[in-house]
Amino acid sequence: MDIATEAKPETIELKGRKVVAGRAEGEALVTTETISGWGGINERTGTVIERRHEMRGVSFAGKILVFPGAKGSSGWSAYFHMTRLNGVQPAAMIFTRMTTKIALGAVVTRVPAITELDQDPLSVIETGDWVVVDADAGTVTVTKKSRR
Repeated sequence: MDIATEAKPETIELKGRKVVAGRAEGEALVTTETISGWGGINERTGTVIERRHEMRGVSFAGKILVFPGAKGSSGWSAYFHMTRLNGVQPAAMIFTRMTTKIALGAVVTRVPAITELDQDPLSVIETGDWVVVDADAGTVTVTKKSRR
């Protein structure tokens, strides 16, 4: 197939509200389940360890983490802060449910974070899609993995 007839990758742009400033890009890691910080993640590896979680054993280190939000105690932010100190934090966070836990966790993790998107990111973004989070501009650009 020559370049002129090659299909362009499908891209989708979402608009939302900045929680933490910055820009990051990477492969999406999507879960429809909330994540528990204290007891739900290994802060040394950035891996979900929660027993019944759909992502148990999966590391979010360096990924664009797309999830509904935080669950559990206020220890959530401390555990995500530790992922940053250990260098295994997500590259960015996209979430749908704003709570004080997730807000504080996003701030101490110091990665671009965005919420209140104009489309449901859990429906639009799939694990493996390439995602650019520009929290300052309030945009998320998704390049679908099937067309990249």
